[in-house]
This record gives sequence, structure tokens and C-alpha cells, in this order.
Amino acid sequence: MFDALSNRLSTVFDGLTGRGALTEADVDAALREVRLALIEADVSLPVIKDFLAKVREKAIGADVLRSITPGQQIVKIVHDVLVETLGEEAQGLALDVVPPAVVMMVGLQGSGKTTTTAKIALRLTTREKKKVMMASLDTRRPAAQEQLKVLGEQTGVATLPIVAGQTPADIARRALQAAKLSGYDILLLDTAGRLHIDEALMAEIAQIRDLSAPAETLLVADSLAGQDAINVAKQFNERIGLSGIVLTRIDGDGRGGAALSMRQVTGAPIKLLGTGEKIDALEDFHPRRIAGRILGQGDVVTLVEKAAETVDQEKAEALAKKIQKGSFDLDDLAEQLRQMRRMGGMQGILTMLPGIAKAKDQLAAAGLDDKLLKRQEAIILSMTKEERTKPDVLNGSRRKRIAMGAGTEVSEVNKLLKMHRQMADVMKKMGKGKGLMGALFGGAAPQLPPGAALPGLGGKMPALPPGMKFPPGFPGGKR
Repeated sequence: MFDALSNRLSTVFDGLTGRGALTEADVDAALREVRLALIEADVSLPVIKDFLAKVREKAIGADVLRSITPGQQIVKIVHDVLVETLGEEAQGLALDVVPPAVVMMVGLQGSGKTTTTAKIALRLTTREKKKVMMASLDTRRPAAQEQLKVLGEQTGVATLPIVAGQTPADIARRALQAAKLSGYDILLLDTAGRLHIDEALMAEIAQIRDLSAPAETLLVADSLAGQDAINVAKQFNERIGLSGIVLTRIDGDGRGGAALSMRQVTGAPIKLLGTGEKIDALEDFHPRRIAGRILGQGDVVTLVEKAAETVDQEKAEALAKKIQKGSFDLDDLAEQLRQMRRMGGMQGILTMLPGIAKAKDQLAAAGLDDKLLKRQEAIILSMTKEERTKPDVLNGSRRKRIAMGAGTEVSEVNKLLKMHRQMADVMKKMGKGKGLMGALFGGAAPQLPPGAALPGLGGKMPALPPGMKFPPGFPGGKR
């Protein structure tokens, strides 16, 4: 998400940050480019006008134009206005009410409403330890109620039993009664959608709202719909009243215009982001972190949170014990590759690293993408148990057999083994008491030279932005 906007803004700001002084004409020229970037990102025109007016008012000040780093000052101003546009602080679900707290899910057909309902239910069950029940009020779409039932079985979340012939209002009343009698903390109501907004849809949702008195009314909107999603949000907010928005499919949206417009147009905060098809692919919406991603400043906090959520604690402890003994075999490397994929893959991780945004496309062109992770894991899985634990036994004939089994070349097997040796050396240093920083950096992290070979990953490392460094143990780093 925001890839196109981030790349365009990076180009604009590169032209500003390298200059010692700026004039009003320079600022106006840069803002024209920012305007084009926002239009291409499908941001609403009223939002663009308001955004640029705020930036220009702050950027034209004498303190900025005459400062030592005027370009960086303007980047900070754009960052602050982005945060203001997106909603300042993150807002979670407000469910601190007398149970059962009702969450009413609304939206058009195809926006991912039913799947998002299950994602939120799983999140509340696992993270907040709440007792949750889901109920499908969608009697129009074929098998909609069965879909939610299946998702409930997959996530271990209770669903209201299906009774044929009931109206959405009847189902809502039965769900409320069942949730109260069984002591549920939260009840999620998955309402019916339509292909477009009509009077019958709004009347039905209004009736359900009035009898269930929801603590949260969440609009599920498809970010790929762009301006249509913004218009839908505006109409739902005017007729029903929204407490929050969940944007889905942001992993497939390179523009991000819906996210930048919705808060400004509706006044309702974006609370959650659907980041993929997996049932746990849901994350909180943090305006400051999102603004950092747009401006290429990364989002390390979210990266750390993802790591904490996806790490298998038992496996992590077992690996820590092996590292203490100076051991790191190919099974351990395979688990690290899987961990990267669970965290969003190569591109997902790179997006959150500060300063790496400019090199992301170059890294992808060099073959550093999610296909690489799968290919490397396939190579390891083509080995016997002995070969994975004792890589030294891998002679030429064995490497040829492994390459055929993984559907790749022997050279790829060699690159993987070289990367493993480098990582194993780092782990041995850690096992000797040098600690992580001592093992990786030895007191200082040298700059990875442009064009350095990547023995474990293939291709060449492109020139990285100033200050972006890698430790000696990183494939391609100086040993």
C-alpha cells in the first residue's frame, strides 16, 4: 500500500533536501508535484486541496525557508499534516460497555465483510481473551451464513446456529438473547450487503442498529475501490452513523487514496487494516506509522510487533539454546525463512525498514523477493535429515540431487549453503559470549558497498541510501 505515492514523494523530496536554501517558488513547484502524486494515488480532490493548503501555510514561514535544512523541515511538515489527515492517534475498538458488546459490521458485497468479521473475532479471542460469538444476518447471499459458520470452526469462535426462514431482525434478536444467556463478552453481527447502496439495505441496517444498540458500527471497505469506497463510506456514515472503518485488501492497493481520504471525508477513524487473505492478516491502523511508511521512514515498531506475534515461543527458545552451543543448522535456517514469510515476506519487511524504500524495487529486480524465500526453503526440504543437520556431507552428487528435487540449479544450492555458513559463523560468535551486537557488528557496522555480491541470495546489492548499513554476517557484507 502507498508504494506509488511513496516513490513519487521520495523523488520530490530528494530535490529539496539536497539544497541549502529554498524560495517560495521552490516550495510551490514541489507542492505541484505533491498534488500530482496525490491525484495519482486517487485521493479525494477536497482532501488534496486542504492538505496542500496546510502544508504551504507552514512551509512558507521564514523559519523554514532560512533554516539550515529547509528540505528536511518541509518533509517534517508533510509528515505532520499526513498524520493530521489520517487521524492523529490510533483508535482501537471501544468495547468497554456492559456485555455483550455488540459490533455491527456493514458494507457492500465483495468488500470482505464476512472474512473481516472472523478476523476481528479471532483477534479479540486470542489477544484480549474475550468470549466472542458471531452471527450472520445475511439471508440474501447464497451460503453466507454457512461461510461464517465454517470460519468460526476454523478459528474456534462460536457462531449462532442457523435457523432457516428467519429475517435479519429475528436473527439479531436471537443472537442478542443467546449472547446474554451464555455470558458472551462480545457479539459480532455480520449484516447483509448489496452490490450498491439502496433504500432497502439502509432500512434493514437501521432496524438492526436500533434493536441491537451496537457499541461499534464498523464499515468494511475495499481499498481497491478508490473513490467509490470513499463515497460508500460517506453515505453509510450519513444514514447509519459509523464509529470506525476497516480497510481491506491494502496489500493489493499501491495507491492508498482511500486511506488518506476517508477520515477527512467522514470524520470516522480508520481502526483496522486487512493486510492479506490469511485469517490473522489484520493490523491496527496507526496514523504516525502509516505516515512514516509513506515518506520512506519505515515502521520498525509494527515490524517488531509482527515478529512478536508470529514467533513460536518454544521454537525460539530451542534456537536460543542451540545458539548458546554455537549450533545453527539448515533446519534452523528453514525456520527463519518461514518466519520471514509469516511476517509479510521480503517486500513486507523491507517496506517497514527505514531508508530502504528507495532500494526496494532494485532489490526485487535483483531477485530478492518472496519467490526466493520459497525457493530456498524448497532446497532445504529436498535434503535428507542428515544433510540438514550436517551440511559438510554435501558433496557434488548430493548437491546435484538436491537441485533436481527442488527444481533449481546447483549454483542456487551453493549460494544457499554459503549463506548458511556465514550465518552459522555469526551464531558461533554469539555462542562464545560475544552477544548479538558483538557477533554481528564487532563494535561497528561497515557500510555495505554498492554492487556487493549476495552469495546467499543471488544478484547484486544496489546502492543503499546514506546511513543504511548491514552487519558483516549479512550475505554480501564484508567479513
